[in-house]
Amino acid sequence: MCKPQWDVVVLGGGPAGLAAALAAEKAGADSVLLVERDNRLGGILVQCIHPGFGLHRFGKELTGPEYAHLDIQQVSKGKIQSMLNTFVLQISSQENHIDIRLMRTGIVETITTRSVVLAMGCRERTAGAISLAGPRPAGIYTAGAAQRLVNLQNILPGKNVVIAGSGDIGLIMARRMSLEGAKVHAVTEILPYAGGLARNLNQCLADFNIPLLLSTKVVHVYGQHRLEGVRIAPLNPQGTVIADAYQDIPCDTLLLSVGLIPENELSRRAGILMDSTTGGPLVDELCMTSVPGVFACGNALHVHDVADYVSEEADVAGKSAARFARCGHDPQELIPVSHGPQLRYALPQKIAPGSTTTLSFRVAKPLGRCQVEILQGGKRLYHKNHLRLIPSEMIRVSVEFHTAGAVEVLCEERP
Repeated sequence: MCKPQWDVVVLGGGPAGLAAALAAEKAGADSVLLVERDNRLGGILVQCIHPGFGLHRFGKELTGPEYAHLDIQQVSKGKIQSMLNTFVLQISSQENHIDIRLMRTGIVETITTRSVVLAMGCRERTAGAISLAGPRPAGIYTAGAAQRLVNLQNILPGKNVVIAGSGDIGLIMARRMSLEGAKVHAVTEILPYAGGLARNLNQCLADFNIPLLLSTKVVHVYGQHRLEGVRIAPLNPQGTVIADAYQDIPCDTLLLSVGLIPENELSRRAGILMDSTTGGPLVDELCMTSVPGVFACGNALHVHDVADYVSEEADVAGKSAARFARCGHDPQELIPVSHGPQLRYALPQKIAPGSTTTLSFRVAKPLGRCQVEILQGGKRLYHKNHLRLIPSEMIRVSVEFHTAGAVEVLCEERP
């Protein structure tokens, strides 16, 4: 059997892919390849010109391009090779290597590697994904598409805007469109609480007097060639539209910020076990999926709210992939990680006995005074009291686990 061409191949050149490639090289991988479908590295960061990046990782506030530049600079100084304008078609695990089928410049080829890091990021939900009622005139964009038009192509999508969904990209674009001279009439949110970070609610909506309409849904759009308006309606506590309480808002642009979906078509075709809650693969504390030698990190694993945490997680995946390429895999019985009903998910889903692991989790709904506990075999390993927790803010806790006993992550409200 021929020796694989690469020790580690990283799929995706965004913040996760860059950090994973750097970590793999630093951990001793002799050959690292970074595959990116765009014509440059950086991923979504290149269009995120707002500040707020780098505080955890670099100790200073950076814009998205500045954050990406620091990693791209390090990549260019090492032996990591990049393959741009390249689409990955399939990954398949063989007896002692992994085949990756890809296409560039119209030519399909197959490369071989000892390990793979999945860092493909995520995509936005579209009008079809939320079954938006009405025609499809011009003027309906995802918030990320509008961000790319404004920040990279200097194109203003419209002048009278409604934003559906209060995710962070939507909030940031409410501010961006306002700064560019557009009128943002409202941000609607079907839930009774906002979906974005508190700092974005303050800096992007409150500072610009943009109303946030909670428990409100865009129920219809109007317009033949160009969007002419949207109809919004309040929702009752059961989530159904309140009859005859709708309101029409004239506008020429509707931006959708209604959720992100991890990019995992490749993962599913490779037979990797998936988590229906996160939308990403099931992984252990090394970020390894159910297929030995295939690792996952960043927004392809679960959607993050802070790019710094993406890089931290990718650092683990890159180091683990390099170690696998060098030493192979020593299968062992893993300990399951479960979570209580107040949490949406806890990740990784399995850990090695006696490992020190960072657990990531989110609450399922906003909570007031509450206590987070991590138990193993019924014994408390960690606890912390919180005044408030919200779903948009991911919690990360590093814990040293025992050699035996199932792990449970709990969050309970306190009087």
